[in-house]
Amino acid sequence: MAPTPALAAPRPGAPLERTTIDRRDLRPDDVLIDIAYAGICHSDLHQASEEWGEAIFPMVPGHEIAGTVASVGSEVTAHRVGDRVGVGCMVDSCGECEACRAGTEQFCARGNVQTYNGVGFDGENTYGGYSGQVVVRDAFVCRIPDGVGLDEAAPLLCAGITTYSPLNQWGAGPGKRVAVVGLGGLGHMAVKIAAAMGAEVTVLSQSLKKQEDGLRLGAAAYRATSDPDTFTALRGSFDLIINTVSAELPVDSYLSLLATGGAMVNVGAPPVPLSYNAFSLIAGNRSLAGSMIGGIRETQEMLDFCAEHGIGAEIETIGADQVNEAYERVRNSDVRYRFVIDTATL
Repeated sequence: MAPTPALAAPRPGAPLERTTIDRRDLRPDDVLIDIAYAGICHSDLHQASEEWGEAIFPMVPGHEIAGTVASVGSEVTAHRVGDRVGVGCMVDSCGECEACRAGTEQFCARGNVQTYNGVGFDGENTYGGYSGQVVVRDAFVCRIPDGVGLDEAAPLLCAGITTYSPLNQWGAGPGKRVAVVGLGGLGHMAVKIAAAMGAEVTVLSQSLKKQEDGLRLGAAAYRATSDPDTFTALRGSFDLIINTVSAELPVDSYLSLLATGGAMVNVGAPPVPLSYNAFSLIAGNRSLAGSMIGGIRETQEMLDFCAEHGIGAEIETIGADQVNEAYERVRNSDVRYRFVIDTATL
């Protein structure tokens, strides 16, 4: 076992504290990573406050991890010492079920092993990226191309793949009209990626306070959903809507914005059930769907795509002593658009 510094929540809702955790000794198929940056995802706040059900404490959050390979196990061939690499929301899966064989490990029949607040198949608790090092099975380590900095790449391992996957699966590209609901950590990546794919992008946000940012990031239009005229003017306008917000929405109103055969895909996870009228789907042959991160193969595809198009997350880099303040700012939507922890400050 190797000790490494970390930030941990000792109990639900408690401020994060400096601590030391042990990482396992390398197995033949393991990679030891020196973490350089760890993004703060809103789900980190939910988990550390135990808002999504019973959690494991002490908890070291963080599933947006970027760094360099420090050492590899005897059977590892895909990664070498010094390689720039990243780790996202998963660190293991069974590798044998239909989903794993299809490259969609996030839907593993046995349940994928979460990067933190999870239990590995060996029975050991997992600890995340708010730490100096992490040990991960080589199959769950992605290569970060030189075209994107490690700091801007860290949030791609969650926010990037969470938005790339539905855009990819539902065919965003030239000639497609895509709406992105919300311009936050997920939404700003959806805008960048959809625009790079060649789609015509519209941001749908409560107000126009981020309009300048939205247009700068690649949107062709930006509309306020607090204005009732928005839903009248844009009725039937979009082939695809990516809903990135974790809030209760008038689903029928948003479905009315879809063209015939269009789809609204949810990647945000609101704490309350959403309701809709079945005729909002039936009358326009529309679909209401969900998408959960992406498999490892698609995550690598996303990283390569972002590097090719010069896409990184819009970040504010912070030190370890600023994390609790950053959590409060995330709760208040006071970040544009992702906090990234410089783990050298641990």
